[in-house]
Amino acid sequence: MTGNHQTLALLLFSAFVAVTLAITTWVSRNRHGSAEEFYAGGRLFSPMENGFAIAGDYMSAASFLGISGLIALFGYDGMLYSVGFLVAWLVVLFLVAELVRNCGRFTLADVVAARMRERPVRIAAGTSSVTVSVLYLVAQMVGAGSLVALLLGGTSEAAQTWTVIGVGALMVIYVSLGGMRATTWIQIVKAVLLLSGTIVLTVLVLVRFHGNFDQLLLTAAERSGHGEKFLAPGLKYGEDWTARFDFMSLGLALVLGTAGLPHILSRFYTVPTARAARRSVVWSIGLIGGFYLMTIVLGFGAAAIVGPEAVRGSNAAGNTAVPLLALDLGGGTDSTGGTVLFAIVAAIAFATILAVVAGVTLASSASVAHDLYASLRRPNAKPRSEVAVARVAAVGIGVVAIGLGLLARDLNVAFLVGLAFAVAASANLPVLLYSLFWRGFTTRGAVWAVYGGLIPAVVLVLLSPVVSGSPASLFPGVDFQVFPLQNPGLVSIPLGFVAGWLGTVTSAEVADEAKHAETEVRSLTGAGAA
Repeated sequence: MTGNHQTLALLLFSAFVAVTLAITTWVSRNRHGSAEEFYAGGRLFSPMENGFAIAGDYMSAASFLGISGLIALFGYDGMLYSVGFLVAWLVVLFLVAELVRNCGRFTLADVVAARMRERPVRIAAGTSSVTVSVLYLVAQMVGAGSLVALLLGGTSEAAQTWTVIGVGALMVIYVSLGGMRATTWIQIVKAVLLLSGTIVLTVLVLVRFHGNFDQLLLTAAERSGHGEKFLAPGLKYGEDWTARFDFMSLGLALVLGTAGLPHILSRFYTVPTARAARRSVVWSIGLIGGFYLMTIVLGFGAAAIVGPEAVRGSNAAGNTAVPLLALDLGGGTDSTGGTVLFAIVAAIAFATILAVVAGVTLASSASVAHDLYASLRRPNAKPRSEVAVARVAAVGIGVVAIGLGLLARDLNVAFLVGLAFAVAASANLPVLLYSLFWRGFTTRGAVWAVYGGLIPAVVLVLLSPVVSGSPASLFPGVDFQVFPLQNPGLVSIPLGFVAGWLGTVTSAEVADEAKHAETEVRSLTGAGAA
């Protein structure tokens, strides 16, 4: 890329970072330091504000960069990510949003521990939440590295490394100083920027084809080199039965995983009432739905205008399709319009990454402090110390995410998020649904449900082609692949539900029906909710 691209994009990056740091500093001066303030922003956000923040949390680098790249490379099969992410919100709306807001206080473990023995349940749920969050963070780090590599010409590994470290440092600052309130405002600013940029690019793509979507698709198919196969199922997931099962596994993980994502669940605690939580989800569905429809246009637009070969040549996983599309739509590499549009899109994508990592880091540090530390701390420890632990945890999680992000830099970000969704659906969703809807559910069932989904999901990923055994894996030089699928959801999600059932029916403990009745009334009516 030219020096103009670099200078303008870096100026826009710097402007966003300056604004968000100003928000964080302002919030840190106007808070009273309580756990409720740090984890839930004082529960002061309106449904519309929280709806925009949820949308900002959910519309990640995986969506903006990864999905569009997969559509540009694989056509119809890439589009299935958009559909999966969108349909998942219906599960959240109908099954968990209002109930979680009524039953919990800050984290997923609060919902489960309401009717179980707290210590084992909190340790299990906290461990699972941190694992999911770190996987999700890795995807954002990879997106940041890809973006800056493109900006600097695609050759500088040192630049990628320093970018990932810089993103990690910023997210620690956001969370440590500003907590949930600063993170929420950063999400809102980012959601507005991302939606605005996506709308502009979508309009420009449709104008290029005179509003003829059929012509857009036909041109994309022609340039793909696959012809009509580009617009039909099977290009990525239809080669053999393994690929087809991989597709089913991915679809199951995407649709069920959202309801188990810690950073999404924690957003329901930032509004004052359950009704406000439900209205937040309605707002977010409208925003997210429109966004994912536009990613389809951007993906096929990148295939038609830039071409899959150029996309693959810039980044093998397709993560740079949208910035390259912006460059072309603006007038090309050497044009002022191309330079400006490319820089704006790159800055929006970078803002997207910074905002999402802040939200995920906050959720995972809350799980460490509120669930793990709170279960193991001395009885006489001061309540305020929990917030201090959360700040320290944010640093530790940042370091781990940076290390894994550098390791996984060549993988597609949407694919990496698919793995995080699979672990969330395997470990968090079973225990959440059983706790809310099964009267006889016990503590052993809860612990087994979490570990029975978490351990198989992680082990299967380690033994899959993602880690070894293929040229595109993390360690291409070794081969300890045993599990053939890239996404473990098809196996690990049912195992989580089965383990929860098995743990309950073999438990000597008798479920406390009075506590279940109390939880049921509270979840449905909001009576006694925090």
